Amino acid sequence: MMPPAAPGFALWNLGFRPFYLLASVFSAFSVLAWAAQYSGWLPHAYLQGPLWHGHEMLFGYTMAVIAGFLLTAVRNWTGRPTPEGAPLMALAALWVAGRVLVLTPYGTVAAALNAAFPVALALAIGVPLAQSGNTRNYFFIGLLLLLGALVLALHLALLGAVEVPPQLGLRLALDVVLFIMAVMGGRVIPMFTNNGVPGADARRHPLVERLALGSVLLLFLADALQLQPAPVAAIALLAAVAHGARLFLWRPWRTLATPLVWILHAAYAWIVAHLVLRGLSGLEWLAESFAVHALTVGAIGGLTLGMMTRTARGHTGRALRADGYEIAAFLLVQFAAAVRVFGAMAAPALTLASIQLSAVLWAAAFGLYAVRYWPILTRARFDGKPG
Repeated sequence: MMPPAAPGFALWNLGFRPFYLLASVFSAFSVLAWAAQYSGWLPHAYLQGPLWHGHEMLFGYTMAVIAGFLLTAVRNWTGRPTPEGAPLMALAALWVAGRVLVLTPYGTVAAALNAAFPVALALAIGVPLAQSGNTRNYFFIGLLLLLGALVLALHLALLGAVEVPPQLGLRLALDVVLFIMAVMGGRVIPMFTNNGVPGADARRHPLVERLALGSVLLLFLADALQLQPAPVAAIALLAAVAHGARLFLWRPWRTLATPLVWILHAAYAWIVAHLVLRGLSGLEWLAESFAVHALTVGAIGGLTLGMMTRTARGHTGRALRADGYEIAAFLLVQFAAAVRVFGAMAAPALTLASIQLSAVLWAAAFGLYAVRYWPILTRARFDGKPG
């Protein structure tokens, strides 16, 4: 049972607070709206159909979680302040404006503000990283700038200003997010496993690490060059072997009694599934949407929910232990991924039903997180420490 919330409004004290709350509330409503739109119950906006859904879950939801994590982590890594108070409010307002404008006819303004958010975030973390000389994490600045360029390219393609498929921007951005998850997963999952599960003996092997990260970079390059499906499939299957070996070394079967750890392993297993399905889709054995949703619902959904739970607990002074509400949210997002990926695969005639059910399960998971963590994210730490 969680300790009672402390008095005092603390939403703008540290980056994880507003962005985790915004991300969870937005993702629950956004996915339900997408399911309604896909079912023919809602009209289309400036961004049409699947493009709007993909854009918002990637540059909306996922970017918000990345923002909350990095603004908090960089302060810990550097000992220097990251935006709080009014500057943090401005950053959150920029994100909210991007979510609103894609529902309007103002495509040019939507493009500018959606591209501005990752750039502003890069500046927000870049200053303390540079001041502290923390060169190890400079690559996050480059990745955020790349995401800004990709979302801008997507909008410019949609507006007819450049002649590239708008979906290419989404695919490359997904590769970038996959790389971020691979890097951070490699850093934290073995550490959290060994710290949280006595005797787990999670290990890292230098060759496996290089193959895992290098194969994702190679996949990004293949997608950027728009190579033929066969070589892309070969790269994806090679990457699946590397990431499968990586996960095996982390001993996931030893984490089943520790929900805050097994959710991270389960999410990483969806990365392996994504890469396998990506390879099979390149061989034209399966539709690519199965691979996409293994990554987005299973890997991104599971990993972000697990990290939002763990970091919110840690940075509010609470025990690193999941309760029944959090375990329910973890299970719901896993079921959402399984239904979305394997439901339609097993029974194509039930594709619409699988999308609708998956959306409800996803919304329940993140709605549960939002309700459970609202008082935690908006109130001061009960131990009286800053943050």
